[in-house]
Amino acid sequence: MTIPNTALADVLDRRKPEEESEQLLAALIDFGVFVPVGDNGSVIFVKGSNERPAPPGYVSEECCRRRRPGATAAVHCDVTRLMDIGHHTKAEALALFSEDGWATVPFALVAQTLRDTLRDRLLDHPGVRCAWIARVRWTDTGMEQLMLHRALADAARPDTAGVLMEEVLSRIELGAETREVVVRVLRPGPDADAATMRELDTMGLDTVRADHAARRVEVSPREYDTHPAPAPAPAPERPRRWWRR
Repeated sequence: MTIPNTALADVLDRRKPEEESEQLLAALIDFGVFVPVGDNGSVIFVKGSNERPAPPGYVSEECCRRRRPGATAAVHCDVTRLMDIGHHTKAEALALFSEDGWATVPFALVAQTLRDTLRDRLLDHPGVRCAWIARVRWTDTGMEQLMLHRALADAARPDTAGVLMEEVLSRIELGAETREVVVRVLRPGPDADAATMRELDTMGLDTVRADHAARRVEVSPREYDTHPAPAPAPAPERPRRWWRR
């Protein structure tokens, strides 16, 4: 039996997810949730408060059995698998449930955590001036991964970016079976990397850019002073139905 996510249960049971958004996201990213599936292996969806289908995630197998007795099984999903569910079903959010509470969280969890962690740490690494975060699909294999480009300042040593990445990834538990974050370091100058930087700036990606002289970090499309809070909690679960795409 997979270990229950007690940290997430504690946050949800207190019923103040907006006030404890950082703890909620950290618990979800570190330990994952249990997603109910039916006989054919399809995820069983619920309706959120906006009437749109949302995949539910429960803090333990026991919680899933109690709140979703019609499910065939509860599959433990780390955050990357949850993102895959959201991507393939076009769902906008994940509905989280404990024994006594619930909350709705947007699906861009790993990207958001990368962005926020980079924002918090970028000024401590003057050799790195910009980072772009993207979800990519490789045309030769069809594999999807999270891609992180980092641009160095003119005189920066390449290992500067490596130190920053070690700090960032130490904050994110991707799980033993998940795909790794693919990283690429870009150097300025009249070469292919400079062209790549210009192209990345036109793609509308999540971008974290540092002005080290002014001690200012800009997060595209706007500057963040605090971590975004999860969306408002959904209504209690409604009659169950299948939702497949």
